[in-house]
Formats: sequence, structure tokens, C-alpha cells
Amino acid sequence: MNIELRKLTIEDYNDLRESMQQAYLDSGNGVWSKAKIQNLLNIFPEGQLCISVDDKVVACSLSIIVDYDIFGDNHTYEKITGKYSFSTHTPQGNVLYGIEVFVHPDYRGLRLARRLYEARKELCELLNLESIIAGGRIPGYHEHADKLSPRQYIDKVRAKEIYDPTLSFQISNDFHVRKILKNYLPGDLESKEYATLIEWNNIYYHDNVSPRSAQTIRLGLVQWQMRLFPDMDAFFEQVEFFVDAVSGYKSDFIMFPEFFNTPLLQPYNHLPEKEAMKKLADKTEEIVQKLQEYAVSYNVNIIAGSMPVKENGKLYNATYLCHRNGLTEDYRKIHITPNEQKYYGMSGGDKIGVFDTDCGKIGILICYDVEFPELSRIYADQGMQILFVPFLTDTQNGYTRVRHCAQARAIENECYVAIAGCVGNLPKVNNMDIQFAQSAVFTPSDFAFPTNAIKAETTPNTEMMLVVDVDLHLLDELHHFGTVKILKDRRKDLYEVKLLK
Repeated sequence: MNIELRKLTIEDYNDLRESMQQAYLDSGNGVWSKAKIQNLLNIFPEGQLCISVDDKVVACSLSIIVDYDIFGDNHTYEKITGKYSFSTHTPQGNVLYGIEVFVHPDYRGLRLARRLYEARKELCELLNLESIIAGGRIPGYHEHADKLSPRQYIDKVRAKEIYDPTLSFQISNDFHVRKILKNYLPGDLESKEYATLIEWNNIYYHDNVSPRSAQTIRLGLVQWQMRLFPDMDAFFEQVEFFVDAVSGYKSDFIMFPEFFNTPLLQPYNHLPEKEAMKKLADKTEEIVQKLQEYAVSYNVNIIAGSMPVKENGKLYNATYLCHRNGLTEDYRKIHITPNEQKYYGMSGGDKIGVFDTDCGKIGILICYDVEFPELSRIYADQGMQILFVPFLTDTQNGYTRVRHCAQARAIENECYVAIAGCVGNLPKVNNMDIQFAQSAVFTPSDFAFPTNAIKAETTPNTEMMLVVDVDLHLLDELHHFGTVKILKDRRKDLYEVKLLK
């Protein structure tokens, strides 16, 4: 499955029409004509967004910019759209007005509408508009109209006593009801021709320009408590809890630690460590598939800690980058520790390279790998901006090696480095009995960054998550105008670090 959020084009019209017909099959709403879609694309192409799944458009949002003071709160859908001509659109307006959002019913479990709402918010911030306003249907109201007034119905939806498929979703996405409208959309029998005038306020709005950097990326790190699970469902429930929580903070990435799934070794504790690890490797495909589903449905890129993988008779320590667009890529630990070789017979991977994501270029190194500076230097030369390091250390000595090497990598490669580890005890799993960790995000060391080059860190040895914003724009400034310019000042006439294969 490949999910892509992008601008709508007129070539998408046939898919758009089919999806819209299916979305409004029971409501009686009409379908936008090709001429009207073309008109919207001509006057405001940035505001017309769609989501394609495997190159088929299955969700869409349409918007215009209006001078809201001209219309005020007592308007109709017909009036705000200029009798569906969109002549009311003006680039000098102050409000992004939503005129349509729909998702093909076969794809509603993927939370695509949420992505469209988030994209609208980003557009509102980018254009420095005061707010997003729209008229929202309340399709569940007809089931309660004989007992509740529109206001009473909305209050109960807000209190989560009643679920409305449209209003409940809008409230959960930070919209509030500004007013109740009557005759907003004539013919909407499910809503009894009522509508909610909903609003989302742009807190970054400024008279001249938005102060928020467009290159701010939000990272979510899971400091994972080792615990035994009775079955796979319980394991997935714990994983989804963290994905859901981090997604709720609109994180772009979530990272789990190295070997975070080793509690699932417990049923095989009677076997030699290598054979037990092979049994665990049999579960990797199922876990990765579930994580990819979470990445899509929660709209967050997931770095899947690490897990054992069997291939051609060899055992590898691998992590997976589950993109929120449905793609999956992997990285295999290059440097294997003596313990991994002794107890599990692990082999080292041989693929090195950065990953292109919707938030820039990232690198991944697993635990021991970060102690070899050549790898991250190769990543830096390939344009890496954020380095992710899932780790697992049993003693404070091992953790100190990972931590200090990660800090050095951030400084010498002018990048951010995020590390996440496991904590707690696992007495019923051989060779996994104790863990020590303090997860953190490290920065370069210059005036634009914290004086100790630590953006944030967790409490040691406590299960928790860390949510951190990093500004990629600051890395560009550092590279060109920093107190020292490490990457630029290298003596390439004397030495070099290069990839051999």
C-alpha cells in the first residue's frame, strides 16, 4: 500500500467523482462537476488536496480563502461560495474556508480525513491566516431530533455521550463550534438542515509573518519498560498505546528501542539462546506488518526499534522504517557486539545509506553502530539531518558509551541525534534480565542550541515517552554561519571517509 498526500489535479477527476459518489451514497449530496473542480484549481491550487492510495484518489479536501468580515457568522453555504462559483475567494482574505472533505467509505479505517485536516492546518499556518472555518453537517442529529434541540445534541456530542460521525471527529481535531446555523445546506435531511459553524484558530498567526519555522519536526521517543506479555495481542496493545499517544501530539516520528520485543522470548526460555532468538525471528514479519498499519492509520513514521531477522541461514539484528505513506524500508545492524555473536550467532549487515522521508533525510544506527564515527560521517555526506539510534544496554557503563558517542556524532556531523532504550528487568528471559537507559535528543553545540547540547532527556530507568521539536533550519544556519564549521573545514586534501560498497 502506498499512501500519498498531495495537491489535486484535474487528471484526478474521475477518481474524485467515483470516491465522492461512494462517500455520499446515503446522504443524497451531489458531486462536484469537472468544470467546478477546474475552476478551484485555477484560482487556488494550493487549497485543493487529495490522498491517493496506490495511485487512486480516495479522499479529498477543497478550500478557498475569504475575507470573513464580509460574510460574518450568518451565512449560507451558497453565499460563502458565491453560488458555487467560488468568486468569493480572495488571496487577501483572512480565513481558510473549508468547502468539502470526503473519504471513500472503503478507506475510512486509515484515518485519512485526519491527514487532510492536518494538511489544512499546515496550509493555514503557512499562509498566515487567522483561522479555518467551515460549516459542518451533523448527520446523526435526525436520530435524536425528537428529543434534543440542536444545542442539546451538540453539548452531548461534546461530552462524548453521543457519537456523531462528523462533529465528534471535528472536535477531536481541535475544532470548536462557533455557532449553530439553520438552512445552511438545504436538503440535508440527516442534519435536519442544521449545521455547526466550526473553527480552528491559528495560534501562530501574526500580523506580518508566522513565527513558527516550517522546518520544525516533532520526534517521539519511547523509553520502553521490559515486561512479560501473555500473548501477541497484549504486546500489540502496549505498542499501539505509545503510537496513539505520540500521534496525539502530532509527532512526525516515533522510535522504539533495540530488541524491544524480546519479552516475547519467554515461552522459549528452555531453549538455547540462539534457538530462542530464531523463534522470535519468526514473529518479526507479523510485528512489522502491524507497525506499518499503525504508521498509516496514526499518520506517524515509525522506527521499529530492532528485531531479529532470519535470512539464508543467518540471523540479523534489523530495524524497520515504516513510513506513514505505506512504504517500509529496513536497516541491519552493521557492528555486532561480542555478546550478540556469542549468544545468538548474529551476523552484521552490509547496507549503509540515509532514508528519504517526508521530513527530510534521516539516518539509523543500532546501538553499537553509533560508536563507529565513520558510519554517521558517511550519512552526513549524504545529507542526513536527524540520526536515530535505538539501543539496548544492560549496565550504566554500556549506556555511557552509547550516550557520549551519540553526543559526539551530533556535534561532528551538525545534526540531531535521538536515542531510545529499554528499562527495567526481565528475569524470565535468558541474557535479557537487566536494562539501563536514559533516552534523549542531542544537538550540535553552538549559540542556536542548548548550552549543554541536550535538547531533552527522560528520567533514567523509568518508562515514559519523550516528545521533542527540532528545527532543521537551525542546522542550515549552523552549517553556513556557525562559530565553527566542522563539515566545511575538513582537510579533504589529507584524509577522507568513503563507502566501499
